[in-house]
Amino acid sequence: MAHTDLPAELAAPAQRALAAAGITSLEEVARWTEADLLALHGVGPKTIRQLRPALEAKGLSFASPDGGK
Repeated sequence: MAHTDLPAELAAPAQRALAAAGITSLEEVARWTEADLLALHGVGPKTIRQLRPALEAKGLSFASPDGGK
């Protein structure tokens, strides 16, 4: 797998779901709303809780619901 800055502790189903959606970096995660990510099979609230601080550490956040992907 290519280098990624996604948190290593993400569960395998979440990693597969993100990869299937073409999300391999936190910058790509930031283009998605929490709701859109939660709609992916394999991504749940725990994944969002793990991604949020990783995004914040890079000065990023989830896309706003009114802004789309």
